[in-house]
Amino acid sequence: MNVSYIAHISGRVQGVYFRAASQQKAIDYGLSGYARNLADGDVEVLICGEQAKIDEMLDWLSHGPEQAEVSSVQHKKIPWQEHSFFSIG
Repeated sequence: MNVSYIAHISGRVQGVYFRAASQQKAIDYGLSGYARNLADGDVEVLICGEQAKIDEMLDWLSHGPEQAEVSSVQHKKIPWQEHSFFSIG
């Protein structure tokens, strides 16, 4: 079953290729959605796809790419959103 989650990642997550690495991981997991920087220095990630793959992605988001320093990840399930790819905004 396909589901959608929105995640809010805090810490040193801008300027460390977090969005690009998130995009690559999402492609690897077969997920769609987006990653975008927020004005407060955090990153928002929308992920859509199979629950098991989303669980893997959420686990990865808890540490992100090597250069990142993730202090917290908050996520929640939201109504299904149809996206044909994973974009960076």
